[in-house]
Amino acid sequence: MTQSHAIPLPPPEERRRLREAGALTQAQVAARVGVTRETVCAWESGRTTPRGRRREAYVRLLDSLAEKAEKTVLQEPSAEPAVTGHQRVADDAVHAAGPGSEDPEPSHEPPPERPLTPAQAFDALYAFCAPALVRQTYLLTGRRELARESVERAFQLAWQRWPEVARDRDPASWVRAAAYDCALSPWHRFRPRYRHPEPPPSDASDRALMAVLLTLPPPQRRALLLFDGVGLGLPETAAETEASTPATANRLLHARAAVAAHLPALSDPAELHDRLAELASTERLRAARPTDVRDGSERRARFWTRAAIAFTVALIGTTALTLRTAPTRYEPPVPPGATVLGVPPRVAPGPLSEAEVKLRAKLRSEAHNGPQRLAPQPG
Repeated sequence: MTQSHAIPLPPPEERRRLREAGALTQAQVAARVGVTRETVCAWESGRTTPRGRRREAYVRLLDSLAEKAEKTVLQEPSAEPAVTGHQRVADDAVHAAGPGSEDPEPSHEPPPERPLTPAQAFDALYAFCAPALVRQTYLLTGRRELARESVERAFQLAWQRWPEVARDRDPASWVRAAAYDCALSPWHRFRPRYRHPEPPPSDASDRALMAVLLTLPPPQRRALLLFDGVGLGLPETAAETEASTPATANRLLHARAAVAAHLPALSDPAELHDRLAELASTERLRAARPTDVRDGSERRARFWTRAAIAFTVALIGTTALTLRTAPTRYEPPVPPGATVLGVPPRVAPGPLSEAEVKLRAKLRSEAHNGPQRLAPQPG
C-alpha cells in the first residue's frame, strides 16, 4: 500500500471549528489563501482537499488559528470546579469518619479518554470517507451501482485487514486505492449487469464532461481524478497509482489535453477541479451502513474459510484413498512376448485373426488325440 507524503491536514470538522474560533468567515479565509469562497466551503465539507502551495498556505493559516485559540484558553482564569453529588458523598464520609481521617485532595485532571474499539474506529473512517469516495468512483467508472459496490468491497477488505489498515499513516488512501482497483477491474465487462451503459447525468454540461472522462484510458482517468479531482500532489498521485512520477505527469498531461480538446472551457486546472467537484456532488449516491459492510465482510470471510476447509478435507480424503488402494510392494513389469514354436505372442487382447483362429483349432484338435504310446501287453 502506498503512503501519502503531503502536509497533514486536520479533519474537515476541525478546519471549520478553527475558522469559527478565529472569528473568520469563509470569504476571509479564501482571501488569505488565494482561492474562492466555494473552494473553502468544499475543503471544510470534505468534498475536496487542497494541494500544492494552496495546501501549505491553508495549513499555515490553520496552525496560526490553533495557536491563537490555545493562547486564549491558557489566558482565561480557571473556574472553581463544581461539586458533584459523588464528591458530596465522599466529603460526608470523611467528616463522619472523624478528625483523624485524612482529607483527600480533589483531582482536577480530566478523566482519561477510552480508546476506540476496532468497530468504532472503522465506523468513523467509513463515515468520513465513504460518501465522497462513492462520488469519486462514480466519476471513475460512470456507473452508480458499480461505484457503491466497489467502495463497499474496499471497506470489506479494510475490515478484514483492519490491524494493517489501522496502523497505516493514511487509511483513507488505502481504502481509496482498493476501491479504484476494484472499480477498474477488467472482469466487470463479463458481468451481464454491466454490459450496457447507465443513464447519463441530466445536465448537458455534466453529460459532456462525463463522456470525455469515460473516453480516457483508465490510467489517465485515474491520474486526472486524483490530481485535479481529489487534490493530491504529483508524488502522492504517482505513489497511489504505483507508477513513476514522470509517467504520472505524462498521463496527467495527456488527460488534460484530451479534456481541453473536447471542452476548451476546462483548460484551466482550477476550473477543471471545480467542475469535477460539481459533477460529483450532483449525483446523490448513498453508501451502505457501516454495520452492513462489516457484517458482509464477516460473512464473506466465513464463506471462504468454510470453502478452504471443505477443499482441505476433500484433498485429505483423496490422499487417503490413494494410499489405501495403491500397491504396497514392487510388481515387476510384464516382459514382452516372444515367439514359441512358431506361435506369435499376443501383443494385446482383441479379436483373433484368421490365421490365429486356424492355429487355435489345430492345437485344440491335436491336444485330444496326442501321439500313440506303446503299452506292454500281458502274456
